[in-house]
Amino acid sequence: MKALLLVDIQNGFCPGGNLAVEGGHEIVPIANALIASGRYDLVVASQDWHPANHGSFASQHEGKNVFELGELGGQPQMMWPDHCVQGTADAEFHPDLDNAKIDLVQRKGENPLVDSYSAFRDNAGDALTGLDGYLRDKRVTELDVCGLATDYCVRFSVEDAVEFLPGVKVRFVEDASRGITAEGIAQAIASMRAKGVDVINSADIMR
Repeated sequence: MKALLLVDIQNGFCPGGNLAVEGGHEIVPIANALIASGRYDLVVASQDWHPANHGSFASQHEGKNVFELGELGGQPQMMWPDHCVQGTADAEFHPDLDNAKIDLVQRKGENPLVDSYSAFRDNAGDALTGLDGYLRDKRVTELDVCGLATDYCVRFSVEDAVEFLPGVKVRFVEDASRGITAEGIAQAIASMRAKGVDVINSADIMR
């Protein structure tokens, strides 16, 4: 059973969004091509789904600025602009994404007291989303992961997949992902490779 995990391909992380990743929209046609390729038995998409008072928002901390390091739940926390707030257009999937063929939408980041980069658990590691159990129940043996942003939610989702799904072959689809900084992207890819993740491009899948 082969599965594709699309990480946070939402308006909020694309140009015009509240936490836009440069070139984020460029991955949408690649993601659609992967979905349409017939190579996957299962397509899952994660979705940041924050309450308006989420503690990762700089607006919730007096004197804190966006992209300044703060604290949340007793651990270091990047202060983000308000983004992907539940029920807003910012939180919706990119309108060109073929979400009609998505089998499961895994929402995350709903607890205002802790951030959630990974599609599998929150940043404190205390609460699992249940995605690992779902993929095990479906008997997934191969998992390709792509989306936004490489150096945050994609990286943490990939590395948690390796941890929570032993025996599953996990691959990162580089050209179907975009990151925030060149340094962060390089560090994320190095970290994923160190954990045994194959780094591939969509052309490798389409062959």
